[in-house]
Amino acid sequence: MAAARAAAENRRRGFDSTTTWIFDLDNTLYPAECNLFAQVDRRMGEFIAQYLGVPFEYARHLQKSYYRQYGTTLCGLMQVHKLDPQPFLDYVHDIDLSVVPEHPELAKAIEQLPGRRLIFTNGSRRHAERVAEKLGVLHLFEDICDIAACEYVPKPSPEAFTRMTRRHGVDPQTAAMFEDMPQNLETPHVLGMTTVLVHSSYYDHPIQQKIKEWREPPEHVHHMTENLAQFLNEVALSPKS
Repeated sequence: MAAARAAAENRRRGFDSTTTWIFDLDNTLYPAECNLFAQVDRRMGEFIAQYLGVPFEYARHLQKSYYRQYGTTLCGLMQVHKLDPQPFLDYVHDIDLSVVPEHPELAKAIEQLPGRRLIFTNGSRRHAERVAEKLGVLHLFEDICDIAACEYVPKPSPEAFTRMTRRHGVDPQTAAMFEDMPQNLETPHVLGMTTVLVHSSYYDHPIQQKIKEWREPPEHVHHMTENLAQFLNEVALSPKS
């Protein structure tokens, strides 16, 4: 009963007190249908093959193994091979953005949000700037907190969120976090943020497949949407309690 009451209370966690709006970038601000990660994914394998001088198939094996063991492929490369992260980030994010559409509806919805707006990404600042500019929303954000700003500690590590909130002076009790990966909302929930899962029926990541099997969201997911612009419009127009 206590767990059920806690879950119900989380569902009621709204946006009346929200003064900082924090958005993940990939598959959150832009539609998962753009499938940008397919490009990034292949370029990671290419970089590892070139950097270590190994066949592409083995490089792909290392790429996925490091992701599972260290949270990101980059962290694994830094830990095991003492990789300088910047050349890696530059290479893997040198991708074709023609598939990302300008999104005036999203820009209008974000512009209506009262308070500060931040992008918080495990990618690079330059990648976030390019994508947000292509969407037509870059000018609406106060700043970008990227993997370098977090000293290469990635989400979902609690330390990444601690570094982000300290760096930008964010009070978690008055913040909302938007993410496409449920595990990246666990720490924001614990910190007191309102959490929003932006999911897609298109995306075939194993975690996204599990989302489809949920009978109800876990307690750390307070809201869910497949249409970010529509959701933000509804938040902006909803009466304050």
